[in-house]
Amino acid sequence: MESAAPRELINTDIAIARYPVAGEVWVSSMWSGDRLADAVVLDEFPGSSATAAVRTALEHGISAVDDAPTSLVELFAFLDDEPNWVDHARLDRAADALIRHTAALGIVLGAASLLRGAGNSIAGKPLVLTGRYTTMPAVRSVEVGEWLRHVITPGGMRRDGAGFAYTVRVRLIHAHVRSAMYRLGTWDEPAWGVPIPQPYMAFTMAEFGHIALDAMARLGVRFSEDELDAIYHLWRYVGHVIGMEPDLNPVDAADHIRIEELYRLTSPGPDESDREFVTALTDDYIIPELSAVLAGPQRLRHAVAAGLMNGLQRVFLGDDDADALHIPDTRLKHVIRLAEPVMTTFGRARIVLLGGAQRVSRRGYRARDVEMTRMRATYGVNHELVDDAPSPVPAPAH
Repeated sequence: MESAAPRELINTDIAIARYPVAGEVWVSSMWSGDRLADAVVLDEFPGSSATAAVRTALEHGISAVDDAPTSLVELFAFLDDEPNWVDHARLDRAADALIRHTAALGIVLGAASLLRGAGNSIAGKPLVLTGRYTTMPAVRSVEVGEWLRHVITPGGMRRDGAGFAYTVRVRLIHAHVRSAMYRLGTWDEPAWGVPIPQPYMAFTMAEFGHIALDAMARLGVRFSEDELDAIYHLWRYVGHVIGMEPDLNPVDAADHIRIEELYRLTSPGPDESDREFVTALTDDYIIPELSAVLAGPQRLRHAVAAGLMNGLQRVFLGDDDADALHIPDTRLKHVIRLAEPVMTTFGRARIVLLGGAQRVSRRGYRARDVEMTRMRATYGVNHELVDDAPSPVPAPAH
């Protein structure tokens, strides 16, 4: 591990002064990837591949892999040893709570979580260099949605659950990307640290955790303390499975908030690639999706959807961060802020009118699956994740 911070990271002295222990871990972990998964990707698999071997071990156990190298044995020794703090009843409660608000969750992931991540040019470098940052935002969104569909399902994160398997596959994809970055010969490690380092993996957990929850609250969604506890527990376990070290893997809301602050504090800010990503995501995917559910002539629907989405983005990010990403300003942001109490009242009434929490959860799972099927057909996505994507989808995991 290097002793100094990556050259382009800023305010590291302030970060360590503000958070003496967590700040030091944050800065030093910019040099840390995922030891277990990285070793698997760099190993030899005669007649097969790391991706295929991992898929076999996920489905049938490590004993089903002929002549499994030590790296793969060690990875699955970790994966098969479930931590004693995992509570599957809480994981299922988290899934049920989130799926009741699946539409709001989908909006905030695109209009808040991903845009928070785009405020850091270092974090986006792997996608820039592999050509997946500003291209095919809809395809990437479907891939993320497919992973999320299996994670946010009762039993999904059990050892034999699809959410667990998808998360391990994402972990291996990250390792393949790290390897690809070094093979390209364009990765500036002294300036950026390692590709997809531990701190940015931690921030991804915050994107799906506190950042999404905070944005959903602005749309009137209210979770109970028990539901919030379960949701944070879910993302803690996802973080464990995806390769987070315990000292950075967030446990509760306070951890998520600290990670968000460290990410923003040490970020050099967005660059032109980040702004192009935000434009592509918004104009080529989010606005057309929102426009499709509105009524009226196409031009009017598109204009309303654009204004509404830009307003939401500014409410979620704040004007300063939205300006940095060149998100158009709109007066609708004021309307959205003023509407929060009304949306909160409507959100509570909705659960009652639809027959209670359990019935709404069941409807949510059905609606989510129907929507995923529609999106796959609309955007011609026939693969699951990038590790099984056909050409011409750029796939460094291959």
